[in-house]
Amino acid sequence: MGETLLDYDAEADRYDETRGGVPRAGAAAEAVLRLVPPGARTLLDLACGTGLVTERLTRPGLRVYGADAAPGMARKAVRRVPGGIVLADARRLPLPDASVDAVSAVWLLHLVPFTEAVVAEAARVLRPGGVLIATVDKDAAHDVGSDIDAILAGHRSYRASSDRADLVAAHAAVHGLEAAGVTRFTGHGQGNTPRGTAEKLRRGYFASWFDGSPATTAALVAALAALPDQDRPRDDPDYRLVSYRRPVRRG
Repeated sequence: MGETLLDYDAEADRYDETRGGVPRAGAAAEAVLRLVPPGARTLLDLACGTGLVTERLTRPGLRVYGADAAPGMARKAVRRVPGGIVLADARRLPLPDASVDAVSAVWLLHLVPFTEAVVAEAARVLRPGGVLIATVDKDAAHDVGSDIDAILAGHRSYRASSDRADLVAAHAAVHGLEAAGVTRFTGHGQGNTPRGTAEKLRRGYFASWFDGSPATTAALVAALAALPDQDRPRDDPDYRLVSYRRPVRRG
């Protein structure tokens, strides 16, 4: 998985401030809307968290809902999207078949080991012509070619990432969805610092791409500590967002 799993109920109160806040949420929402079909009337935002992105998915004629499995997150989200938030697991949505025009999953698939189940459930609730929109390759997006990345380069592997683009595309195809579009957006406020990266290594935060020994971890931490500007964020990540469409069957 892309990150160490958090207690999202406990994390709810500080989640926004540690995840790029409004600038990152706004960039994500704008990117999602670029991939929502012009005629869409309903959008469900999976794992909506505190609703910071969800409340920005605004467009005339588009009704937006959010779903999250963590009660603490859902309580935050309902203040931002009154009457539009449901407490639900992304694998078991309380919706009938073919009931929404778009499903978004921003920063979700890298966190879960059941990517196909999420894709399958999204496919189930999409109407013909509807789209699933999801971030892919999140871990790789944080490799921006910085001095930090140069130190880590020989230790990165994304084979275990559950949001790999090829993996998500394969799951989508199995469940009758076709590639429809792609766009990118900047993860404002998410640039790594040497000190912060070293701390994450110590905590095992990079479990999806780093499986080093304690000695390797210590060597990398020492190399990171030798870099200049220990608390200066390097470039922000460049996230990739893809969409998959449920075909309209004719005849």
